Amino acid sequence: MYYPRSLVKFVFLGFFLVSVPLIFALIEINSALNSLAQQSREGVFNSVTVSRLSRQFLEQATTLERLARQYTVLEDRTVLDDYVRVREMLSDTRAQLMRMASGDKEESLRNAMEEEARLFHILQTYKSNRGDREQIINGYRGFVAHVHEVQQAAYTIAITSVDQLQITADAGRKKWQMLLWTALGVAIFLAMLLTFLIARPIRQIDQAIRQLGAADFSKEIEVQGPSDLRYLGQRLEWLRARLQTLEEQQTKFLRNLSHELKTPLTAVREGTELLRDGIGGNLKDEQREILYIVRENTLSLQRMIEDLLQYHQSRVAEPNVLLPVDLSDIVHQVVREHRLAAWARLISFEEKLLSLLVTGNAKKITTVIDNLVSNAIKYSPRLGKIQLLMSADKDCARLEVIDEGPGIPESERERVFESFYQGKPPTENHVKGSGLGLTIAREYALAHGGRVAAESRADGRSGARLILWLPFWTSTLPLVSRKKTSTRGAS
Repeated sequence: MYYPRSLVKFVFLGFFLVSVPLIFALIEINSALNSLAQQSREGVFNSVTVSRLSRQFLEQATTLERLARQYTVLEDRTVLDDYVRVREMLSDTRAQLMRMASGDKEESLRNAMEEEARLFHILQTYKSNRGDREQIINGYRGFVAHVHEVQQAAYTIAITSVDQLQITADAGRKKWQMLLWTALGVAIFLAMLLTFLIARPIRQIDQAIRQLGAADFSKEIEVQGPSDLRYLGQRLEWLRARLQTLEEQQTKFLRNLSHELKTPLTAVREGTELLRDGIGGNLKDEQREILYIVRENTLSLQRMIEDLLQYHQSRVAEPNVLLPVDLSDIVHQVVREHRLAAWARLISFEEKLLSLLVTGNAKKITTVIDNLVSNAIKYSPRLGKIQLLMSADKDCARLEVIDEGPGIPESERERVFESFYQGKPPTENHVKGSGLGLTIAREYALAHGGRVAAESRADGRSGARLILWLPFWTSTLPLVSRKKTSTRGAS
C-alpha cells in the first residue's frame, strides 16, 4: 500500500480526504439555497406584480363602467374623451398582464377586452333610447364580471407560486438531507480507514517496544507506513539485533564464568570434605576451625555464584505464562525447605495463611518468597520466631514476613533492594551474602504487577517486616478456598 513520505503529509492528506465530501455537500447545499432564494424572489415579485396589475385592471374597468353610465346620461363628449384615456390605460395594463399570464388568465383577459371593444363601439354610436342604454349597462356588468375573473386568476397564480415554492423547498430539504448523510457517511468511512492506516504503524512500533521491553529478541521488527515511521522501525530492528548480540554475549560470559568458577570451587569443597572426614589423618582443633572457615566461605561463594546467575535471569523477569497460583501452598513449600536451617538455630515459624489465588509463574513466585524467608532466617536470633501473615488487600494478596532481628533502619529500607547492597551483617551469622536476594525478589514481584516493601514491625518491637503484594487471579474479588485459616508453630 502506498504511503506518503512523512506522517505529517499523511495526516494532512487524510484530513483533506475526509473534508472533501463535506465540502462538496456544503457547496451543493449552498448552490441549492441560492437557487431557491432566486426562485423565491422571482415568485414573490411575480405574485406582487400580478396582484397589483389585476387590481389596477379592475379599478380601470370599474372607472370605464362609471364613465359609460355618465355618458349615457349626460351625452357629454368630454366624458367620452376621459373614457378613451382610461381605455388606453386599460390596454397598457392588459398588455402587461398578458406578458405574465398563461392558460385561463389569458382567456379571461381576451374575453374581457373583446367585451369592452364591443361595448365601446356601441357607446360611440349611442343614441338616447332606452334599449341602447340598458344594453350598455348590462354589457359593462358582464365586462366587470370578466375582470373579476382575471383578478381571481391572479390570486390563484400567487397561491400556486407559494405552493410551488413550498414543494420545491420540501424536495430540496430531502435532497440536502440525503446529500448530507451520504457525505457524512463517506467522511466517517474515510476517517476510520485513515485512522486504521495511521494507527497500524504506530501499533507496530508499540508492539516492537513491548517486545524489546520483554527481552524477546527472536522476532524481527518491521514497521509499515510513511518513510519516517519505516525509518524508525529500521532503527528499532537495529536496536533489537544489537541487544540480541549483547544478550548472547552476556549469557555466554556468565555461563563460562560459572563453569570456570565452579570447577575449582568444587575441587576445594571436595578437598575440605575429605579433610573433614579424616581421610588425610586426624586434625587438631585449630586445624578443624580453619577447615570450618574454609568450608563456610566455600559455601558462601557458591551461593554468590548461584545468586549472580539467578539475578541475570531476573533481568528478563516478565513471566511468559501467567496461571492461577495458590500463594499459601508456595509458602508451605518454602517453609518446609528451610525448616532444617531454622531448627539448627532453634527458630520457629508462625503461619497465618489464607488460600488466595494470585496471577503469576509459580517458580518465580517461589523464588520471591524463598528470598524473603531466607533473609528473615539470616537475621533472626537464636530461639527467634518468624511470622508469615497473609491477608487480602483490595485487589492484591498481601504476605508479611516478620522476624525478630535487628530490623532495617528507615534510611536503608529502599537501598536493601538495590543490587549488591548489603546492610549491617547479622550478629550470629557471619556468612556473607551476595546482596542480590531482595533485588531479585523485587524484580520478580514487579514483573508480576506486584511490589515488595520493607517496613518496621507494627507492634513496635525490634525486627524487620517485609511485605509482598501480588495481584489476584481475578480482577474483582479474591478466590478464597474453603481451607480454614491455619496457625502453625515449629521449633
